[in-house]
Parts: sequence; structure tokens; C-alpha cells
Amino acid sequence: MIKKELLFFEWDSFGIYKEQVISQGYSIISISDFLKDITDDSLYFNIDTANTIVDISVLASGYTDCQALGERLLDKFSEFETIFIADKRFEDRLVKELRYRFLHFNDIKIILPSVTGDKLIEDLPKSNIKSHKKITDLTDAEIEEFCSKFRGQLYGHEKFKDEFHELIKNFKVFNKLGEHKVLSLFLMGESGVGKTEVAKTIYNCLGGKKGLAKINFGNYSSDFSLSSLIGSARGYIGSDDGEIFIRVRNTDVGVILIDEFEKSTATLFNYFLDVLESGKIISSQAEEIDITGFIIVFTSNISKEHFASRISPELRSRFDYKGMFTRLYSEDKKKYMEFRLESITKKYNDCFKDQLPDNLFEVFLNKINVGKFHNMRDLNKKIKRVFVDYISKRAIDEGKAEIAEPSQRRSILRKIADVIS
Repeated sequence: MIKKELLFFEWDSFGIYKEQVISQGYSIISISDFLKDITDDSLYFNIDTANTIVDISVLASGYTDCQALGERLLDKFSEFETIFIADKRFEDRLVKELRYRFLHFNDIKIILPSVTGDKLIEDLPKSNIKSHKKITDLTDAEIEEFCSKFRGQLYGHEKFKDEFHELIKNFKVFNKLGEHKVLSLFLMGESGVGKTEVAKTIYNCLGGKKGLAKINFGNYSSDFSLSSLIGSARGYIGSDDGEIFIRVRNTDVGVILIDEFEKSTATLFNYFLDVLESGKIISSQAEEIDITGFIIVFTSNISKEHFASRISPELRSRFDYKGMFTRLYSEDKKKYMEFRLESITKKYNDCFKDQLPDNLFEVFLNKINVGKFHNMRDLNKKIKRVFVDYISKRAIDEGKAEIAEPSQRRSILRKIADVIS
């Protein structure tokens, strides 16, 4: 039975296409849904074929007998108007194998009126579809400015900051020569000493707005970890994206944080060995995202002694920097507290009419003994608790009527806590 048309999509624009057709009342399914039992005709009974788009890419990506299998499955869809789509990377094979099942083979045309008028997405450079600001994009002067800002916002770890400055300068040169794809940092040390702050500070200093691409490998210790990270191969309709692809697509800066890396599996260690060498993250569906110029920060709570036994020699040799982070000195903790107070005071003043003085550091220094805190997360929690208490007492001293009732007071304090988090 001849079908009307097979349409080919570009993977980079598939998400936009999917959003558009769903808004028009269509649903997208994968033909893999019918491979559980090819003889079970009941699987087709409840399908509204006139409003269903069927992705047949998996026929070309996962099966050797594409023609015979495709013809049997396509015959199940009796409606002439059913829309069939496939990944353009498999165009040659599908046109050859299914040339007797489709009248026409064409490309999907996607229009972006809100961004480009009537210009087709096929005509747009990929950088207009998605871009990340990367350290390699900076001029020499901008790198010096970045490093100065980074040094001011990351507290303690002076030796690391000196070495990181040199790493960045060398990385930019050899990245331009095509000899160094990704800058990788492996940071060890106990919890709360500032390892994850490195990635967050890089992200902030590069002007990130959409959120850091962070993956916690404490959740990736099962046999199915790789599928969770890079997506499963069950279907081909974009619904099985792995976490790393979602995180990288949704961020605006070329920085990835891999937290608790040592808790993962050998399979994922091997995957990142390829990532650091190729400069690409590749999904189970063969989708690629080029991360050339990115910085990947791997953090781990393991000791130097366990580093050699837990991480393979091949992967260890791929890390550009391997370092142990230790607890901060009291002066560094005081500087951190001063920075946090400036930050949350500004957030508070932007959200509330009641304006606080710019410098509360001396007040808080008398209330918090920073020497008692070895974990910076615990110190941050203490700062926030004391800040909320300070606001509450200040309002009571000023006789604010709106917090007279306990229920109203709790509501206001919750709002304050949300603002400064």
C-alpha cells in the first residue's frame, strides 16, 4: 500500500518542529512502539491516524532488514493521510529501501516567525539556533578580566587559582590549534570545601543566566546509568533524551559540573574518556553536541590515595588538572561571609521596600563564629538563618504591624528565605 510522503527532519531543529506540530493538535509516536509484537493488529486500533505523526527513523538505525520490516509495518497504517517522518541522516537508506512505499520524499520546512520572519530554519547558521559562551571566546584582555573576577569570587585555594589562570591561557591557544578540545578539572576533597563552587564561579564570571549544567553522579551507580545519562534507544521521537543533553541544551555557558564522579560506573568512566578526547557528547541515538571549548569540572570526595585505585590510568591521564581542596582558613571564611551578605542584602533590597544597610558584616561577625565551621555549606546555612532572624527582630523593633500575627510573620519570613536562597 503506497503512502503519500516521507518527510525528513534535521535533528538540531527537531525540538522546534515537535513543539509546533503538538500545538497544532498532532501527536508524535515512534514506529518502535509496534515492534513488541508485529502481528498484534490491536496496537493500531486506537490510533487517530489523521492526527498522528509516525517517526520511522529506528527502522534505519537499528534493523538490518529495513525494507521487509518497514513494508509490513507501514501496511498497518491504512489511512492515506498519515504523516511519516524520519531523521535526515538516514535519508539515503530509507529512500532506497522504501522507494516502493512512498510517493514522495521531502524535507520538513520549519518557519520561525517570531525570530526570523519567514526565514526557514534550514537557512539559519547553527549558532543562531543554540550557542554557549565559552572561555575560548574571550580575548586576552577579557581573560585577564575573567581571572580577576574569578579570583575575587572564589574564596581560598590560592594555589589553584594561580594554576587555573595559566591553564586557561594555554587552553585557549591549543584549542584554537585544534589540539585541545575540552579543559577538564578533577577536584578532590571532603564535602563543603568549595569544589562545586569552582564550576559555579566560572559560570557566573562568564555571565551565565539560564543555570549551570550540573549532573550529580551519586544518582548514576546502577547498570542503567549510561541510558539515564545519554538517553535510551527505544524510540526515535526525542522523548528519551539523556540528562546530559538536556542540561547542556538548557544552559548558556560552556561549563559542565559532574558532581560525585567517583560514585559512577566503569561504563560512564569510558564514556567520558571519549568525551574528553573527541570534544563531543554523543547520545544513544547518535545525536552529537560539539562541546569544543567547554570546561568540565569533575568533583569527588575521594582521597588522593583512593584516586589511583578508583579512576583508571587512561582517564586520569586525560584530566588537565588534578588537585586536592582543603578546608578554608578563618580569614577566607570571613571574606566568604562578607561576600554572601552583600549578595543577599542586594537581593533583599531589590524585592522589599524596607531597605537594609549595605554592610552588615560587622553585625554578623559578632553573631557567627566562622572558626566553628569546616563545611562551607553549613556556614552558608548559618548565615541565612541569622539573616532571617535579623530581619524578623528588626521588623519587631520597628513595630511593623504586618508581622504582628504569627501566621503572617511566618509567611513573610518564608518569602525572605526564598529570596535569599
